[in-house]
Amino acid sequence: MARQSRRLSLTQWDVFTSVPLEGNSLAVFSDGRGLSDSEMQAVAKEMNLSETTFILPRDPETERERGVRVRIFTVQEELPFAGHPTLGTAYALRGESGSPEIALELNVGKVPVRFDENPGLPVFGEMTQVDPEFGVKHDAEALSRAIGLRVEDLDATLPIETVSTGLPYVITPLKSLSTIQKLRVDLPRASEYLEKTGSKFLYFVTRETVDAAARLHARMLFYNGEDPATGSAAGTAAAWMVAHGVAHPDERVLIEQGIEMQRPSRIFVRAARRDNRIVNVRVGGNAIEVLRGEVFL
Repeated sequence: MARQSRRLSLTQWDVFTSVPLEGNSLAVFSDGRGLSDSEMQAVAKEMNLSETTFILPRDPETERERGVRVRIFTVQEELPFAGHPTLGTAYALRGESGSPEIALELNVGKVPVRFDENPGLPVFGEMTQVDPEFGVKHDAEALSRAIGLRVEDLDATLPIETVSTGLPYVITPLKSLSTIQKLRVDLPRASEYLEKTGSKFLYFVTRETVDAAARLHARMLFYNGEDPATGSAAGTAAAWMVAHGVAHPDERVLIEQGIEMQRPSRIFVRAARRDNRIVNVRVGGNAIEVLRGEVFL
């Protein structure tokens, strides 16, 4: 007798791009109700993408008030917040409805995503992240020793700083495009260093870019390899840029990422300054559906 299997519907999206097979891939499960935490984690590992999301539908009134409940998993752990899963899941929820806003309730809280439609252009979505928290400023020599870089590879004109909009990143400015393109990191030692400093990941940036229109070129290397686009890190970078004069308050600037791995991503960011505080961090871009299917459990 054939076993009874549960069928889980999913769509896969390429996020921070309007071109299929570029940007950062995301699997979105439209109804994760009834799955245990361990099952969600196992499914995310099976997907083997940077992140996988599970939508947990609730009654319409609760969703209007609190947002659509969504959980985010990497291949290894659940995250309280991540950028490209938030944006991609909002695109999946919006579908063809034309809704101007989709709100998600993540483990970090309520995150709204607003959409703009202009004739002849792909739909543009922009999420508002929680206000940034600025953490420790790192010693260049200590950090370079810990992660296997030369101290002269770092951009001495800008601080190495932990910033969080739900996930703490060490914004690590490098001197040149050639340095970031040839980047090699001792990930086990880097993980030890990050744990000691209360940070989650390193986000490497440089002001030298491939696209002259971009403000920063970025890379994010972590336990699952390299991330083609990191929206949560881009939000922290937006706050960091405004804090240190790399971008003006409320100026929308482009971060390019994923170029070294042939998954070019375009992440548009901005942040405001109010009463000497950085607030209203916004991260936006496009997303395109590339796959539909089912998983049998």
